[in-house]
Amino acid sequence: MSTFDQILPALSEVLHAQAENLKRLGPIVVNRDLNGRVRLVIDESVRDGAEARVALDAIAEALAERLGPHGFPVDRMVLFESDVPALAQGAPHFQLEGIDGVTVVDRLATDTDWAAIAPVALGAPRIVFFSIKGGVGRSTGLAVAAWSLAQAGKRVLVLDLDLESPGLSSSLLPEERRPIYGIADWLVEDLVDNCAAVFESMVATSDLSHDGEIYVVPAHGRDPGEYVAKLGRVWMSKVGADGVREPWSKRLHRLLADLEQRWQPDVILIDSRAGIDEVASACITDLGAHGVLLFAIDGEQTWSGYRILFRHWHRAGVARDIRERLQLVGAMIPDVDGIEYFDGLREAAWDAFAEELYDEVPAGEPTGERFSFDEADEGAPHYPWPIRWHRGFAALRSIHSRFQRIDPDEVTAIFGSLVDGVHAIAEGEGERHV
Repeated sequence: MSTFDQILPALSEVLHAQAENLKRLGPIVVNRDLNGRVRLVIDESVRDGAEARVALDAIAEALAERLGPHGFPVDRMVLFESDVPALAQGAPHFQLEGIDGVTVVDRLATDTDWAAIAPVALGAPRIVFFSIKGGVGRSTGLAVAAWSLAQAGKRVLVLDLDLESPGLSSSLLPEERRPIYGIADWLVEDLVDNCAAVFESMVATSDLSHDGEIYVVPAHGRDPGEYVAKLGRVWMSKVGADGVREPWSKRLHRLLADLEQRWQPDVILIDSRAGIDEVASACITDLGAHGVLLFAIDGEQTWSGYRILFRHWHRAGVARDIRERLQLVGAMIPDVDGIEYFDGLREAAWDAFAEELYDEVPAGEPTGERFSFDEADEGAPHYPWPIRWHRGFAALRSIHSRFQRIDPDEVTAIFGSLVDGVHAIAEGEGERHV
């Protein structure tokens, strides 16, 4: 029985077998609808061509047979449109691997589009802190990086985009310094063109700043108010007076641009929601990140999740657009048997990167210009920046008070690789993989 996961392999098999017929049809869009059912969309000019219709009928029959419940009956398998390329606009789409001229358009119930990788943004470097699973010290690492950058005189803008599990602001701001509003307030007010009412009151300056500044934009203000009700609306698209629909991720991009223009940071640190969801997609693919730090602990859940994501980028043909920005961070390296643990983490990371993101290098050939690295290459994106587990940094609630009496040597011992790497990206030295 055919299932969703067999749709693309079935399409490839059928269309490869119909290669000669495809040449008579011109560009083709494969529309996979919200229910996961597939049909072909062909240019209107093909409708009346005798040879083309014979070719179409053969393809439609083969697809109907192979796709089963994920296809349409033969007489409904093909649609004709006057502007086929326009069907892909505003929707996730990718080229069907190995077949020229065939574009798959995915109709999703959300605006998530992990396959649309925005170019690196102009202006201040943007660094995203991401993890497949929560509880790996991601927010703590970001707080330490922000503190270190400010110690070096940088103006640091920090965004807490873990909207469903907020808390980063508590590590950088005491309660009395938290702003009135947060990101959720802006996103909701923007829907009714009232975002200016909260904009100036959604940023607070951390008292941990010394030579530089840390500007913190929390998920919510000091009084969350009806946060659950707001959270149910932040993901909404906005329809302007001209009828143009603006996805929530584009609204978020607009907010970030406005924040950057207003506060003129040297570097922007973004705490992403863990997991493969709406917020993470926006943070990693839509905001023009210069660096994406992938926090990981060695375990099956970690590598299963990252492989799913890497494989999606590979299949969608966008791995080249994102892989140079990625960097693995080895979170919570244990004190006991730490060397053995780190070696296992590095090996698992290399396996995942090599299989889905690195270029294949035939045996006996030099790497050359290929994007590929040896397992032990310390400059490779799979080679973990280690963070040692430390009891004093394990509880996020204690971080702010801990920073008041922090020992810089201790920070170097625990977070040294992360801090050095973030500083390199902030200084424009982070594109070492290109």
